[in-house]
Amino acid sequence: MYKEILRSIENIEIYPIISLLIFVTFFVGMFIWVVRVPKGYVDYMKSLPMDEQESTHTQP
Repeated sequence: MYKEILRSIENIEIYPIISLLIFVTFFVGMFIWVVRVPKGYVDYMKSLPMDEQESTHTQP
């Protein structure tokens, strides 16, 4: 039943292609960002959870 409904929709074959392109583009972009990010930024972000300084944000 579902196969017949999907077959009746015109141009539905483009949606898996678009989804794959979005998926691949996102992960290629993330890979490029990970390779190019400065090591100092990674070390700074790594040390944030263990930072003993008080936060500048106040809690209500």
